[in-house]
Amino acid sequence: MSKDLRSFKVNRIQVIEELTGFRKLLDGSASKVLNEREHILPFFRKNQHLAAMIGAANPKISRFDRLGFEYSIQGDFACDLVVGDSVKHQYCFVEFENAAPNSIFSRKPGKSTTEWGSRFEHGYSQIIDWFRALHGMEGTPKFQQMFGANEIHFLGMLVIGRRDFMDLDQISRLEWRREHVTVFSKKINCITFDELYDDLRFRLEEYS
Repeated sequence: MSKDLRSFKVNRIQVIEELTGFRKLLDGSASKVLNEREHILPFFRKNQHLAAMIGAANPKISRFDRLGFEYSIQGDFACDLVVGDSVKHQYCFVEFENAAPNSIFSRKPGKSTTEWGSRFEHGYSQIIDWFRALHGMEGTPKFQQMFGANEIHFLGMLVIGRRDFMDLDQISRLEWRREHVTVFSKKINCITFDELYDDLRFRLEEYS
């Protein structure tokens, strides 16, 4: 699999088929646990049309005509998935983490309130590093080579965990964080894999 950002064209019929496969992946384990390297990344590398539609999280992306996996931004900073619109210079940078009971929140001995999970904080911090790297590279020849522009507009997306692993208070905390916390004047869209499926299904209906 090439790690370059390449031209791409979404096929709607293929997206429908791949969305069905995503539902099967989510339902395939009785424990609802999904591993990033074993389940998530291989699935989206194989189902690239559905992966491209994840870029609709950035509402200003219309064409979904740039696609990259494990895309190197700078040095060791690489994102699992990048989707872009080459005409509007709009992009969505995606980090996948695992889906386990402690992915988003974890319990500590002696505390009644759960803390943010280490996998969540790891993924969130990676996206912050991407933002910093992209900002520092704007206007450079390398940036022009990567994106065909001196400046791009983008958002970050963290996909992690399962809805059923959270109680109502934890769901409320996650919703508050993604709605009210900004980094570099940008939102980091933090959603579970179940929410990702729901969003993709809705967007496919709108797209059609």
